[in-house]
Amino acid sequence: MYPHAFKALVGAASLCLLSGCASIVGDSQYPVAVSSAPAGASFEIKDHAGHVVHSGNTPSTVTLKSGRGYFRGETYTLTFKKDGFADKVVTLDSSLSGWYWGNILFGGLIGMLIVDPMTGAMYKLPEGTSADLGQPLAQQPAEGDLLVMSVATLPEQTRARLIKLN
Repeated sequence: MYPHAFKALVGAASLCLLSGCASIVGDSQYPVAVSSAPAGASFEIKDHAGHVVHSGNTPSTVTLKSGRGYFRGETYTLTFKKDGFADKVVTLDSSLSGWYWGNILFGGLIGMLIVDPMTGAMYKLPEGTSADLGQPLAQQPAEGDLLVMSVATLPEQTRARLIKLN
């Protein structure tokens, strides 16, 4: 066998033994599209420990790590805020990457038990997340403002306290 071919073969075998399938084909960080309805909401992303890892306005794309430690996927909490709307909280969970199971064929035990779990490549994140902020909140009148309402929109206990004038 030629010395160069032998070196190439040993190098390729070492690469396969020292890497995991998900590390080769997948990734440990993923772009995640963040959107809201209506658009233009501010958002804040916190990791499992409550540390803010990103903030911005929708729509946006952020890059997040899929793992948080050995054999532990990351979980993020996104809080959306927009004036005139109720705040919305959304959870973003990592899930097991299908490429992780490729270690059975290519990465072996080293890839399955060491490389992919340590790098976080055994996990993936969704391509996107969004929040529907719902209907705008009713405007609260300032003190001293005149508020005109229909009797039909009042709660029953408030209607019971009304005094008929004519």
